[in-house]
Amino acid sequence: MSDAFKFKLDPPRDKPSLRKQLQAERQAMVDRAVRSDQLAHVLRVFLVTRKESCIGAYWPIKGEFDALPALYRWTEGEAFRSIGLPVMNRQTRHLSFHVWYPGCPMEEDAYGIPKPKDTAQFEPEMLLVPCVGFGPGGVRLGYGGGFYDRTLASLQPRPYTVGVGYAHGYIPWLDAEPHDIPLDAMLTEDGVAWLRPETAG
Repeated sequence: MSDAFKFKLDPPRDKPSLRKQLQAERQAMVDRAVRSDQLAHVLRVFLVTRKESCIGAYWPIKGEFDALPALYRWTEGEAFRSIGLPVMNRQTRHLSFHVWYPGCPMEEDAYGIPKPKDTAQFEPEMLLVPCVGFGPGGVRLGYGGGFYDRTLASLQPRPYTVGVGYAHGYIPWLDAEPHDIPLDAMLTEDGVAWLRPETAG
């Protein structure tokens, strides 16, 4: 784990305060661009080991790692590979994934986050999941809305889930709640932080 972002003080034990602290730390990183390049390299190497051809991603907000350039490189010269971004259903609060490509029509969702406009919906075989924080065993700390957990619980077959985030977000005591679905893998700028053995390869 990178020494540069170890907590100077113990992180708060309540999740709302922990989310605020981790987001503030992420946005204050003076070398975030360097760490983003390192994480992009980790992601590109990881994708070489995978067979999935349809990946659901996310539009980066609040200092999150931007996976889209690395994913676009992954699609170059491979007509059968596709990338999607989430579109939220206001009634069910589930996410669907619609094809994204550089320059495709975009519009803002209810939260002001860009989403593809009028592109085809598809079922992702792999899902890149942004993490505010993460813990042992694939435990993820998100923003608290539960969108990914609800969506994953409804998708059959369930996509392979890969958390992406900076190493400062590792919380060794973070426990899963009953509704939490653990990640299959977790990537940081330091490399693969977690890989579920039974789904490896």
